[in-house]
Amino acid sequence: MSGNEKSANVVWHNSSVDKLDRQKLLQQKGCVIWITGLSGSGKSTLGCALSQALHSRGKLAYILDGDNIRHGLNRDLSFKAEDREENIRRVGEVAKLFADAGLICIACLISPYRKDRDSCRALLADGNFIEVFMDMPLDVCEARDPKGLYKLARAGKIKAFTGIDDPYEPPLHCEIVLKHEEGNCASPYEMAETVITYLEENGYLRA
Repeated sequence: MSGNEKSANVVWHNSSVDKLDRQKLLQQKGCVIWITGLSGSGKSTLGCALSQALHSRGKLAYILDGDNIRHGLNRDLSFKAEDREENIRRVGEVAKLFADAGLICIACLISPYRKDRDSCRALLADGNFIEVFMDMPLDVCEARDPKGLYKLARAGKIKAFTGIDDPYEPPLHCEIVLKHEEGNCASPYEMAETVITYLEENGYLRA
């Protein structure tokens, strides 16, 4: 049997406590907030501000940060196209589990390809995947360059770097777009409040 074939002995086991029970206990609705954008666009910063804002409201959230995940679960993956796809697939599956547990899962990843993000969306019920696009210009992200990665990419020391020699495919139908407009950018906490407002208006912060 190949590694991709399922065993006939693998059967789904239902729990006596389901998602609705857990959501009632937590007084919130489990979902995935998927923050995507170029390196340096502010994904992780927004994720932290959003987590703090939710915590202050008594809501339970957990951040899946792209870099952090590569220190553990995905440490065996490179940045080749096929490994990037697997990286996103694994994070999507873990995010689905967090949402099923009733948590608000905040996933912060470049996730440059639409098909990979759409595959993660397809894992969840309608409405439970909230895509947040950090629509920041490349020159702004490159000027920030918090990790010095753009400098390395421009020098040819990093290959297939998103935005330089590898494409970023912006979402076509995401739930929230956060823009850098006319040289101005909202603070992370202002952006977090935009996401909070969306969650409130769509009933995620109550069971």
